[in-house]
Amino acid sequence: MNKETGVRKLAHRIPKPKKKVTWPQARAFSVHLLTASGSFLAFLSLVAASEERWTAMFWWLGLALFVDGIDGPIARRLEVKEILPTWSGELLDNIIDYVTYVLIPAFALYQRGLMGEGLSFLSAAIIVVSSAIYYADTGMKTKENFFRGFPVVWNMVVFTLFVIDPGQWVSFAVVVFAGILTFTPINFLHPVRVQRLRPVNLGVTLLWCAFGALALAEAALAAFYNQIGVLAENVNLFTKLGIAVTGIYLFCIGAIMQMFPDLGARKT
Repeated sequence: MNKETGVRKLAHRIPKPKKKVTWPQARAFSVHLLTASGSFLAFLSLVAASEERWTAMFWWLGLALFVDGIDGPIARRLEVKEILPTWSGELLDNIIDYVTYVLIPAFALYQRGLMGEGLSFLSAAIIVVSSAIYYADTGMKTKENFFRGFPVVWNMVVFTLFVIDPGQWVSFAVVVFAGILTFTPINFLHPVRVQRLRPVNLGVTLLWCAFGALALAEAALAAFYNQIGVLAENVNLFTKLGIAVTGIYLFCIGAIMQMFPDLGARKT
């Protein structure tokens, strides 16, 4: 054995120093922890749904929606994908989104029996199956960051049905219609990432959230005064109209902007 070979073998035996975690890596990983906190909020929401505490369930889902709304912009600003390339924030986000956007709302719809036992069960089946297929579509986003097809935001749809309670057949028709739209080439808005009409769309989104919070506050206040009733019975007409109008806008504006590609475009 020559001297050079011996040196190489000796070098292999010497333990290599562990890589130190840098501040950018720790900061980037904290964003993943923020995203992962949505799973705990989902758990709390599921517990509330199993106990038929609908107001609490939607509060937890609302917090999960808030986390989902802020973690993406923070991750892009801190360049998390580049700093931690082996950790997929997108995959983590999709896992939690399926639970909070799809599974829990479907379970709540069934548990509440909003449309009667049979239609509620069928609606839940439509929601979970169509959404699972949608999440497997790698082409769900357009170049402008619109969603292609209904983006399975069942948390918003089911919340609206709980608050307005339009009747079992109208509710069932809404679920079937949205389920069909999942597989169409119609654009739906991403209020944060779509640039055209972004200030208006963000404003309407925040307004919908404000009406939603008001509805939950009204329901919580009614519960405090021991006024027994379902969620819809404890929300006043003004709040219901606010949720309905802003919700219809968010549901339709993507298709309108698809029909008019110059709408909201910057003039050069």
